[in-house]
Amino acid sequence: MGGVTVTVIRVLLVDDEPLVRSGLRAILESEPDLAVVGEADDGAAAISQARRTHPDIVLMDVRMPHVDGIAATRLLGQFDGGGPAVIVVTTFENDNYVYEALHAGARGFLLKRSAAEDFINAIRTVHEGESLLFPAALRRLVTRHRGHGGDGLAAANLTEREKEVLRLMAQGHSNAEIATELFLGVETVKTHVRNVLAKLRARDRVQAVITAYESGFIH
Repeated sequence: MGGVTVTVIRVLLVDDEPLVRSGLRAILESEPDLAVVGEADDGAAAISQARRTHPDIVLMDVRMPHVDGIAATRLLGQFDGGGPAVIVVTTFENDNYVYEALHAGARGFLLKRSAAEDFINAIRTVHEGESLLFPAALRRLVTRHRGHGGDGLAAANLTEREKEVLRLMAQGHSNAEIATELFLGVETVKTHVRNVLAKLRARDRVQAVITAYESGFIH
């Protein structure tokens, strides 16, 4: 009898501190569905490693010498097919570097002091196509930059239903949770989310929520 096939998520670790990389490697390689396919100590090496190892997820430090995590995230987004999903790993959540990395295309962020299971769950969440949203932390981060992006929602002409979906996205709800909250089918919610992203010209949920905060739509 054949066993159950496990989809292995390929992860690239990018941090200029070897101890951080070794700690993350130990955490991730304890899970049967996670594999560390490479390590890099700065953004330039990360791009080279990503081209060679084809990771699904990159855990990216933002403060590094030479090429930082923001520039590396932007360059990874220019890969064919959009490149791997980037999760920023940072020491301080209210960091301008994090804000810029999210604008550059990162799918979310984690604090270096986060528990092991937080890293594991974050990787699985992002790999499933969801963005990693911590509403309170993201709100504090973006509040300092409110108004920088202009009123991006005014020109989007979102329907009332799309605005409801966006508000729930900003609260960190998954598509299934939004469906339950609004008494809709999950496929219908996915359609609304796609429409919101298209109208806001957002790459993903994180970008859409940032636009919602910057424009003052969500307080």
